Formats: sequence, C-alpha cells, structure tokens
Amino acid sequence: MNGIIFDIKKFAIHDGPGIRTTVFLKGCPLRCLWCHNPESQEVKPEILFLPEKCINCNKCVEVCPVNAIHDGIFDRSRCIRCGKCVVQCYAGARELIGKLMSPQEVLDKVLEDRLFYDNSDGGMTISGGEPMMQFEFTKELLKKAKKQGLHTCLDTCGFTQFEKYKEILKNVDIFLYDLKDTDSLRHEKNTGVKLDLILENLQKLDNAGAKIYLRCPIIPGINDHKKHFYAIASIAEKLNNISKINILPYHPMGEEKLKQLGKTILGNTPSFADQNMIIEWIKLVQSKTKVPVTEG
Repeated sequence: MNGIIFDIKKFAIHDGPGIRTTVFLKGCPLRCLWCHNPESQEVKPEILFLPEKCINCNKCVEVCPVNAIHDGIFDRSRCIRCGKCVVQCYAGARELIGKLMSPQEVLDKVLEDRLFYDNSDGGMTISGGEPMMQFEFTKELLKKAKKQGLHTCLDTCGFTQFEKYKEILKNVDIFLYDLKDTDSLRHEKNTGVKLDLILENLQKLDNAGAKIYLRCPIIPGINDHKKHFYAIASIAEKLNNISKINILPYHPMGEEKLKQLGKTILGNTPSFADQNMIIEWIKLVQSKTKVPVTEG
C-alpha cells in the first residue's frame, strides 16, 4: 500500500504539541477560496512550473512523450504527469508534486528525529489536504507510529464518514479539527461543502472522548466577524474535550502556487491581518469561553 505525499516537514511547531514532523498527504474534498496549499487538493501528482527559473534549454520539450510542451507553452490538458520533464530540468523550473511512499518509508523518515520528539513531548502529525481522503494509508501509518510509541496528531477538516474516525480513534492522540466557518451559507459558498457533516462529526468525536484542538482560519473580509468569533466560543463551550482553540490568520501563500499549477485564482485576494487585529480576534473568542485561545 502506498500513499501520495507532497511534503514531509520537519521541526514543525504549530501542528500539535512539541517539535513534530508533519506528513502532508494529497487530496482534499474542500475547495477553500483561501487555500494556502492548493497543491494538496488533487490526489494525483501535479507539475509545478516556475517560469522565472526557465532558461529555455528545451530539454523538457525533447523528453515529453505527449508533446505537452511546445512553442514556449505548457499544455496541461495533454500532460500525463510522468515527471520526465522534471528530471531533465536542471534549472529547477519544474517540480513534481506528489510522491508515492509506503507507510514504512514515511515512518522511517519521521523516526529520524525521534530524539527531538522525546525531548519536547512532540511526535508525528498527519495533514494535507485531508488525510481521510487516503484513509487506508493514514490508518496504517497511524498504527505503525503508535507501535513505535510516537505521539500522533491528525489534522482534519471533518468532512468524511464518522465510521472512519472510529477506526483510527485509538491511534490518534489529538485531533486538529479545522472549522473553516460557523455560518452555513458562507461555509458552503467559500469551501464548496456543507457545514452540517463537519459539525456532526465534531460532536461525535467529542462524545467518543477524543482530545481536540479546534483550528479556525480567519480570513479578512470573509469570516472576521464578531458573530463568527462568538460562535466559535459557543461551539467549544458546548463540547467536553476541546482543550485549545487555535486562531489561524490568513496568509496568501496559495496564490503564487495556484499560478505555478496553472490554476485560476478565485475571488479577490484577502488582506493580511496585522498583529493588532489578531489580538482582537483572540480577545473576542476568549470573552465567551474558558478554553485557551492562541494564535495558530
């Protein structure tokens, strides 16, 4: 069994407690307008093209088996994502996003930094995309990690069948549960999926005794409303196992990646949040809940 991995990030300090290694899996059922990892959305590998690095050596043209690169144009509709152009591009203008790896190969990479986990109460986090899109791989990786005594976190958007969560519950120490919005209409408009299932799964995980960090991306002009902050606090207060609320300020990393993937930028670009705004957001949530609230 293999999974499609697009990154393994070492020394991660915002994806759960302590120093961690975060494993990023491809595939996500949501299409958030503000997504900062658009390379995670499709399960299959993709070609990232950085035109500013291209030196027009035409090596990619020579090796492409389907003539997807010609006359200075990268025709993605023809591309079969074989990666031959990436291998030949010594200028680094092309990158294959998505590598097949077995659970053991990933775990071996994670275990390279075990000393850091042991000294900081850290461990492994599985993120994405949405890890439940590659459920069997995620389940096996979690199982192997727990056999090695690793602390595990699962970063999830909550949009999947609850039966899958039940299968992995014993091997996940903390669920990093993404709550994109608390307004149903706004959630569906900006993520492409309904909010109901996400809230339902959050309640069921809480009922099952799962330890949960609620992670809330805040995007200026979209969900930075007092009503939303109070709703986040209200949800946390009604549950028994929310041990932390993370406020995640928007950043525009995904915009440039969309261009490099040959995809269209959707909507207007939100503005950065300054530190004073972030402090105010945290205060608004804190005013309505006893759950600790931090910047994510």
